[in-house]
Amino acid sequence: MLAELFIENLAVIEKTSIRLNTGLNVFTGETGAGKSIVIDAVGAVLGRRASREMVRHGTDKAVIAARFTEIPPLAGQKLMESGLEIEEDTLIVSREIFADGRSTARMMGRPVTASFLREVGDLLVNIHGQHETQVLLAPERHLSILDSYGDHEELLSRYEECYRKVLSLKRAIRRLTANEQEKGRKIEALSEQVQEIENAALLPNEEAQLAQRRAEYRNAAKIAESLQRAWQLLNGEDGDGGALSLAQSAAQYCGYAAEYSPRVGELSERLEAASAEMESVRDTLDALLEEMQFDPVQLEQVENRLDLIRRLKRKYGATEEDVMQSGEQARTELAQIELSDKQLAELNAEAAKVYPQLLQMAEKLTAARKKAAARFIETVQAELCFLDMPNVKLSVSMEEGKPGPHGRDSVEFLISTNIGEPPKPIARIASGGELSRMMLAVKNTLAERDQIPTMIFDEIDTGVSGRAAQKIGLKLNQVLAVTHSAQVAALADTQYLIRKENDGNRTFTNVIALNETERVDEIARIMSTDRITDLMRETARQMIEAGKAGRTE
Repeated sequence: MLAELFIENLAVIEKTSIRLNTGLNVFTGETGAGKSIVIDAVGAVLGRRASREMVRHGTDKAVIAARFTEIPPLAGQKLMESGLEIEEDTLIVSREIFADGRSTARMMGRPVTASFLREVGDLLVNIHGQHETQVLLAPERHLSILDSYGDHEELLSRYEECYRKVLSLKRAIRRLTANEQEKGRKIEALSEQVQEIENAALLPNEEAQLAQRRAEYRNAAKIAESLQRAWQLLNGEDGDGGALSLAQSAAQYCGYAAEYSPRVGELSERLEAASAEMESVRDTLDALLEEMQFDPVQLEQVENRLDLIRRLKRKYGATEEDVMQSGEQARTELAQIELSDKQLAELNAEAAKVYPQLLQMAEKLTAARKKAAARFIETVQAELCFLDMPNVKLSVSMEEGKPGPHGRDSVEFLISTNIGEPPKPIARIASGGELSRMMLAVKNTLAERDQIPTMIFDEIDTGVSGRAAQKIGLKLNQVLAVTHSAQVAALADTQYLIRKENDGNRTFTNVIALNETERVDEIARIMSTDRITDLMRETARQMIEAGKAGRTE
């Protein structure tokens, strides 16, 4: 149970420490005094959302600390598994919320994550907000309530894992079998692409080489004429010595001079080397002149080859390398498609093995839910009788369909509010008060199964009688309730006044534990519309006494 709550710099609360007791703890006060801040503080210290807007203006951080005693077994086990040790069955939890939006959390002085804090908090306290009754109006939420009650977590987890596997297999099979006609067209297109590129047998940089050869073929006459003239100038014409003969003669004469002047020897050597080079050039010219004798068919072949390369580049890439890479990719994709039949057969075999397992798990889950539904109806029905709703009958409608993410079952809670009337959906016939008490019955049922010792109600008087609130308090170890109802407040074992004050500069909210006399005045204030009279005080006193008598019955 929640034994003590410390709050500092949270909203309008500057600093307060609240010692809480077993039974029904009620918080009252004027509208706007900050009653719900206490509930928000408990939620924040147990891992619920905390924002910088919660920090009191002008301060760096808000601090919330809570001391829990009589730790329930499930929470104790969770803490032990995480290496946290509680001392003398006492757990200290704290959370700091900073003005810059950061927050830190600790358990027994050790840092923990907000998610872990919430996991443990859900085993310590059950917080019932003003809008949680809407869960009963949403049939899609009823299945999770039933599974929570039936403790189907392990069975449901195995089913969901198998369902995800089946779903994955179905997607893979659908992808491989989708649009066989389109698949055939793609195979044909890829095959044509591969064949076309392979037949072309392209070479890297082939287009540039062919373009050079085409230029030579187109200008073969001019090239041959120029080469012939160069050959004549080197070799001579009509018996005259050409440049080669002249260079050789010059080298010879320099050789004669070198016999008398060593300085001329270098010139002789250079002329001999030039003569040898010119002789080599002449021989090369001879070979080129012979090559210039070409067939026009060769030019046509080069032109055709260049046209082919240009067509392939327009279709498959900017360069010969791109075209060849495109062919390789097409071959790979074609191979993958051709392998798909084998893959499809393997996937179908796997699906044929896994799907029966899914159906078997779904059947077990359905059977477990039916058993849980019978127990759930019996337990909630007892709670409804206890809450003065003996004529309201609860039933669970279960329909089986195709396996889905959470099984093959659709579940909806139905009620009959009057004897002899058939059960109908809750949203169609439940009044606000009936809905609230039904939610309390469900909450209490789940809390008892999970052994959660503390339940918190924000605005418990919304559609719920004080008698019902008192009975919830009798069923559980500890209840905290924020209320505007004098009837609810009169039933409290402990009552706290949340009062807003100011010193002329700042506003402060204080939480005060009331004695008997103060309780009478506060309950009379709640009942009054203008001023408190002695009659109202007497009525308040009688309500408190009646509440005490009710607790001893």
